Order: sequence, then structure tokens, then C-alpha cells
Amino acid sequence: MIAEFRLPDLGEGLTEAEVVQWLVAPGDAVALNQTLAEVETAKAVVELPSPYAGTVSTLHAEAGDTVAVGAPLIEFDVVGDEPAKPTGSADEKASEKPPQEKAQPNLVGYGAAPSSTGRPARRARRASAVPAATDTAVMEAAPHDARPTASVETVIERPRSTPPVRAHAKRRGIDLVLVAAEVGDRVITRADVDAYAERIGAASAPEDSVAQRSEYSVPRSPVGFGEGDRETRIPIRGVRKHTAAAMVQSAFTAPHVTVFHTVDVTATMDLLTSLREDRALSAHRIGPLAVIAKAVCLALGRTPGLNSSWDEAAAEIVQHHYVDLGIAAATERGLIVPNIRDAERLTLIEIADALRALAETARAGKTSPAELAGGTFSISNIGVFGIDAGTPILPPGQSGILAVGAVRRQPWEYRGEIALRQMMTLSLSFDHRVVDGAEGARFLKDVADILEEPGRAMLLA
Repeated sequence: MIAEFRLPDLGEGLTEAEVVQWLVAPGDAVALNQTLAEVETAKAVVELPSPYAGTVSTLHAEAGDTVAVGAPLIEFDVVGDEPAKPTGSADEKASEKPPQEKAQPNLVGYGAAPSSTGRPARRARRASAVPAATDTAVMEAAPHDARPTASVETVIERPRSTPPVRAHAKRRGIDLVLVAAEVGDRVITRADVDAYAERIGAASAPEDSVAQRSEYSVPRSPVGFGEGDRETRIPIRGVRKHTAAAMVQSAFTAPHVTVFHTVDVTATMDLLTSLREDRALSAHRIGPLAVIAKAVCLALGRTPGLNSSWDEAAAEIVQHHYVDLGIAAATERGLIVPNIRDAERLTLIEIADALRALAETARAGKTSPAELAGGTFSISNIGVFGIDAGTPILPPGQSGILAVGAVRRQPWEYRGEIALRQMMTLSLSFDHRVVDGAEGARFLKDVADILEEPGRAMLLA
């Protein structure tokens, strides 16, 4: 019987998703909960497991297509008179089969137990006869069923990696099958691809690149500009589409005010140096952003307006008695703002660990929609790009965002004399409907005081 699977509601009010890639094809046999495809919502890349066991008959969308929630996505040829019902259905409750005999299918997102304890099966693919950037040493060391030969196409398991890593490997001309033979049975990272490319000396451009031609054979392009077409059109979708809509909504809804304050952070930097030299803390990598995040949490306790939301429908200001701290992260998919939940309850070490985990997850493209939802206050670390100050736009639903500039050594008045000090500029944008100028200035001064004299945190804690 033919069973149709429609794009499920992926949560957080998302109405559509783009198909990044299919992991199955018509004619493939799939097991329950086997990953069918990777789809990109406005917030994250999500894997869709199969709610049925059967054979793929039809794909209703191609890679790159945008599909609305509830629209047909894929059809299966399921054995039996009717497709298996979701776990917990009335028919299943009526049956009294032993647990090991009961069927386990369910709709996506409702937590069915997998059919095996191993990881979900992945669709096999056919390796090309001569993969890009082939390393003969790795080929000899790889298992027999993972080595393509010049005369026979070999069926191999699809390497485990994320879409950004696969795109990076494709740009460098690296076959992920060969990388997988080296790193073993784990998810391949960008660092694995780069390390493999460096080891085999893979070039970053084809051998017939412009750099290897005669300097008089073709006109040279200015640095940073390509040849060929005079322009490139990039579809607006996924995270960039969501970010654009959110920023327009915020900019034209909330009246933004931005205030700036230059801070002497020498004492904070000295503190971080001493913490890094402590062997007991070496594994936690406590950096300036962790101290700033802790200072923000402490300051928000004194200025609750910065940790509030404007509810237009209810005509109310909602003060949050918790801090879900958003950290702006630049990724290959665009700008995302995942949150550290209940950050006000965390110690400095716990915040540092949370920041590192957040960054690793974002870079791997594994940030979930739930991690991007909500948020009561945000921090944008523009200093990593060498920028001193800016006017950040509020994330929708928040009343404050702090941009953190670069730390620079410069002459500054200190104890009546001019000395070289480590300075940083803080830029605070806030919603003037919720926060008045005095409260915004008091919050920024509280954060600055903690960074200038970290011991002041004892007074605010």
C-alpha cells in the first residue's frame, strides 16, 4: 500500500523548510527511523527520520526546493493493507502483544524507539572510479569495501558529516570516503577535511587555474573578484531569509537607542591570565566573553527592564525572572543567536563551558530550533572581527543587546597619569518603549564597573 509522508511541523511556528539533500532515492528500502533527508528551516538544519518501513516510491521535492509544512514530501510502498499507525494509537492500545512483538512506528518528533541499537542506516552511494585528491596510502589502508577500483564501481556507506562540511570538502576537491577511512566511525569535521588535504597536498584550485597560466594569456581580475559572469545571484532562503525578516520587523517596531561606553578592562585581562595559568582551570578556556556574560547576568538583576519583553497584544511589559542569554554566532549558514538557558544560575566556569559548547554546535551546523527560540537578552561579540563599536539591532522580543568591541592597548588616564591600558568599547542598544535612558545607562555602567574591577562582582552577586 502507498503511504504518504508530509512535511511535519518542526516546531517554533516554522511554516516551511528547504530540502538540503535527500539521503534516499526511489526504489530504496528504508527502515523505521532511518534518516530520509536533511531539511533547513529558518533556524536550523534538521534530519527527518522515516515514520514507515518500506520502499521509497516517489519524492515530491528536489534538493533546493522549499516545501510548506503539511505538503507531500515522499511516498512509500508499505507492506500490508495499511501503513503502520503511530505509537500510542487506539488500535495499538487494544492489542495485547508482548513488547518485543509490537510495532514501533510513529510520526516524526514523537520519540519512537529505534529498531536497533546502532546508529540509523544511511543510504549507500556509488563511488566514482577515480575520486578527487586520491591518496594511495589511505586507499590501501581502507577496508576492502571502501576502496573504489579503476574497473569496478563499489557500493560504500555514505560518510557521516554535516552539509557545511560536505560543501567545504567539495570546494577543496576532497572525497569524504577517504577522510572517513582515516577518522573512523564518527562525524567528519571541517578540521578533518583540512588536515587530510594538507597531508596529501591537495590544491585549493584546479591545476589549470589562472595562477598557473602565462601572466599574459588572460586579463587578471582585481583581488577578490572572480572571472566569467559579471554578477552572481544568491537565493534568499533559510537562516538569511529568517534573519532579514526578523531584523526588518525589529528595526521598524521597536524604537532603538544605542549608548556607548569605553572601559578599561586591564584588570579583567590580568584576571584571565591568572586563570589560564591555573592548571585546575586549563580545560575550561575562560575568555573575555565569559566574564562579560557573567557581568551582564549580574547587571540585569539590578535593571530588570533590559531583561523584559513588550507584549503588544496584551498591552503589557513582561519582566523575565530568568536570563536566557543569546550569543550571536556567525556561521556558514548565516547569523544565528542560540541561547544559554538560565544563565543567571551559572558560575563563570559553567558559562565558559556553555559558550564553548554553543560555538562548537553552531559551527557544526547542529544548533536545533529549540536552542534558537526565546532569549531574553543578547550579546554580539564584534570584537573578534577587529571592530570597536557598532549599533546592534535588537532580536525580536528582546529589549536589550550588548555589542562587545575589540580589546586594544592604548594610552589612557590611570591614577592621575597617562599609561598604556587595555581598553574595550561596549555598545548597548535597547527598546526605548521598555527602557528609559537612565536605566540603560545604569546597566551599561554596572557592566563596565565589573570589567574595570572584577572584585565588584562580589557587591552585585
